[in-house]
Amino acid sequence: MNDPETVLHYLDVLLKESNFTKAARELYISQPYLTQTLKRIEKKLGVQILNRNIPFSLTEAGTKYYKYLEKSVSRKNKLEQDLLKYSHPDREIIKITVLESLGTFLLPTLLPSFLKENSNISIQIIECSPRRSENLLLSEEVDCYLGQTPKSLSKGILPYLNGSETYYVVIPQSSPYFTPGKFILPQDSLSLKELLKEPLILSTGGSAIRHQVNGLLQKYKITPNIILESKSVLTATGLSINGLGITISSASILKRYNQVPINLLPLESNLISINYFLAVKANRKLTPGLKKLISHFNKLNLNEDIK
Repeated sequence: MNDPETVLHYLDVLLKESNFTKAARELYISQPYLTQTLKRIEKKLGVQILNRNIPFSLTEAGTKYYKYLEKSVSRKNKLEQDLLKYSHPDREIIKITVLESLGTFLLPTLLPSFLKENSNISIQIIECSPRRSENLLLSEEVDCYLGQTPKSLSKGILPYLNGSETYYVVIPQSSPYFTPGKFILPQDSLSLKELLKEPLILSTGGSAIRHQVNGLLQKYKITPNIILESKSVLTATGLSINGLGITISSASILKRYNQVPINLLPLESNLISINYFLAVKANRKLTPGLKKLISHFNKLNLNEDIK
């Protein structure tokens, strides 16, 4: 049994259960089969990959083997995607690159209805940073880029605009500026300059929102007290909400936290503006499917706010 995906699944369940009998039950296989499978793998490799002391853990060699399996699965999936245009020549494949923080909101809004109307189209998604997304688009490794803040796009990229959303300063319960019993604060109720002097949790420098936050800090001539940076706006938001510091996040992310004791101070659009776009490489001929995707995107109601 050499399928990397299956071996990965077996190891994941063993690490979770720290017990061969319980793991076998969850995997719907017999305990002797699971035990012998692992022993055969270790014999073939010539090393022990699983430390059987409770709780189970990977040995150093096992960690390297686990990473090898992950890469093997990734290569297999990529090959299957690359071969799709040959195995299903009647299907059009559209490769989309998107910011992770936007993917949780925009993709569920865009893709289900689009694919329902266009069963002959397959979508492949790559989640990465704005800079990486632009490079992939300009090198024609992807067909379109779903993002925000079109004014920061590189030359040679054509954006189709639709929708915007409000950004908020997130004030956790641990902050001295927190007001009990309130969720959305009046826009002029607190000094933004004073809030930005508080300990901050921000997304890293490559993100679209960070560029605009840096502009705010420069506007108010503030040397920020950044206690933590994250590549993910979702992570930064979660850490802030749990009391680590103040952050700036979007309506589409914060809507899910309306039962959490935090304050949100809305920011004026002239301070931070977020506009959604679906971008293609300028002067590149659009395929029929991509034309349909752009048309579908333009018809969506993508304005996000918290009431």
